[in-house]
Amino acid sequence: MKQIILGTAGHIDHGKTTLVRALTGIDTDRLKEEKARGITIELGFAHLELPGGQMLGIVDVPGHEKFVKNMVAGATGIDLVALVIAADEGVMPQTREHLEICQLLRVRSGLVILTKVDLVDSDWLELVKEDVSNFLTGTFLAGAPVIEVSSTTGRGIDELLKTLDNLVKGVAERDTGSFFRLPIDRVFTMKGFGTVVTGTTISGQIDLGEEATIYPKDVTSKIRGIQVHNREVTRVSAGLRTAINLQGVEKAEIERGDVLAAKDSLRATQLADVTLDLLKSAPRKLKHRAKVRFHTGTSEIISTILLLDRDELNPGETCFAQIRLEKPTLLLARDRYVIRSYSPVRAIGGGEVLNALPERRKRRAEKSLSELKTLNRGDLNEITEQFVHTGRFRGMEQSALPFLTNTSRKRLDEVLKKLLAQKKVILYDREKGGLIHSEYLQAARDEITSTLERYHRENPLREGFHKEELRSRTAGLRNPKLFQFLISQLTNEGVVVQEKETLRLGSHKVTLAADQQQVRRRIEEIYLKGGLQPPYFKEIKDEFAGGGPDVLQVMLKEGVLIKVKEDLFFHRDALAELRSRLIEHLREKGEIDTPQFKEMTNVSRKYTIPLLEYFDITQVTVRVGDKRVLRKK
Repeated sequence: MKQIILGTAGHIDHGKTTLVRALTGIDTDRLKEEKARGITIELGFAHLELPGGQMLGIVDVPGHEKFVKNMVAGATGIDLVALVIAADEGVMPQTREHLEICQLLRVRSGLVILTKVDLVDSDWLELVKEDVSNFLTGTFLAGAPVIEVSSTTGRGIDELLKTLDNLVKGVAERDTGSFFRLPIDRVFTMKGFGTVVTGTTISGQIDLGEEATIYPKDVTSKIRGIQVHNREVTRVSAGLRTAINLQGVEKAEIERGDVLAAKDSLRATQLADVTLDLLKSAPRKLKHRAKVRFHTGTSEIISTILLLDRDELNPGETCFAQIRLEKPTLLLARDRYVIRSYSPVRAIGGGEVLNALPERRKRRAEKSLSELKTLNRGDLNEITEQFVHTGRFRGMEQSALPFLTNTSRKRLDEVLKKLLAQKKVILYDREKGGLIHSEYLQAARDEITSTLERYHRENPLREGFHKEELRSRTAGLRNPKLFQFLISQLTNEGVVVQEKETLRLGSHKVTLAADQQQVRRRIEEIYLKGGLQPPYFKEIKDEFAGGGPDVLQVMLKEGVLIKVKEDLFFHRDALAELRSRLIEHLREKGEIDTPQFKEMTNVSRKYTIPLLEYFDITQVTVRVGDKRVLRKK
């Protein structure tokens, strides 16, 4: 069976609460102050079984202008609206404001109930009906049923029940959504039970015994009991008036405006990208950075409107905006909201949330406006791609997308499968589901290759660039996983070559110019002549006008020179000849000590000790006490 909520709307003292009592037998005015003053202040709740068997949840809202914020809270999640207009007064200020709020919240169906018809004559009633018809022209209630009722005499009640029975048949099955959310409109304690919260479940479902989080406070609790229409149930789903008994949380920790959701499923925010519609009836233009009262779910938060493509919004116009909230709340994409002017207080506009966790946007930036157009009008494929694109070089984890798109994981998996196949989105981290848009992946690839090209151009004799230094110089690639993915991709394609911790372009080859060739020959002559007593390089580098160190590195890479210790190099021929003599000695004598080795080389300890250690390191010899023996291969 469909879950349907009916909400009342209308001016103060037009008989909304009396009508609900006539229909259901339930008095929704529960506060002493309400009974004393004869007006509804807080939201009231009732339920009704229609003649066809459909259960109808009813939210009765206050009509006084001072309590419009409570009316907005009550209108959250309703499927049908009963616009109540007293026949003796006709259309009044809150009649207009309540209908505008319902339109802003995208309530799409309902009826008009003319109450107190027993107090007027037929001629007056016809005038009121004509006035109501003109008032409803151009609204979603144009052409809706108009039922004449007297809650006192019972006139029209049966017709009203039949009309409601027909109307609910045309209400579409509610999309339950992916996330369980219950905007809290009441908090109280019951003896023997503890803290109870109530509200209209606007999406998802939750079971008895599950853990839940109260946002934006991040308070965790457990579902101890669930009631729907005063009956105990084990599960609640979207479209039901719900009371939930919470375990392990105090009443003082919760307030109206908080949202109950599945544990750790959502994230609170203080900034949102939105579409913004300013009502035609708004008394004045809305200026950039105007202070407003932002209503979503059951919360009211003072906020600042940041207009993104203009300095002011005229009544009747629509634009993109960012809303900066003075305290956090819970929002999801496609949530509807209402704004009321800061002072004097009245509903002036509203719209739809596009992104519940945006970055601050630059005004009049074409790229930002283009992104918002996609989030506003695009299909799920385009919206998902846009969110990944918004991650730029940081990328986006798959786990963030259900929240950002307000879509189930199952649907998102289908979308991502297409985007990955089309190579519009790339999976760079399988472990965490890290995604990056192909545009930013290509930009990062281009930056890596251009950085290497520039490095090779500036350092033509150096073989390559240290890997970590390259990462630090690549804008946006602070993510090691993404950087490694790119390097693996580039090396697999042969674009980049990795040798230990050094990277170079595959096309890069060290080539000495004529003057550098001359330097190379001179250095080789020096080390050939030096034999086993070469100079330390610092003693000769000034001879080569700054080019010596780079040429030296080339010679080391080629193996012409061999590094024995810091700044001490030998020609390979000298070391090869010494190695042969050493091996021959060890095979004949079995061992050699430092004095014997010094005698063999005829050099000072300055060279003897580094050479002995070099042959240990290169696994020719192994030290045993004060002597060396031939290492067994």
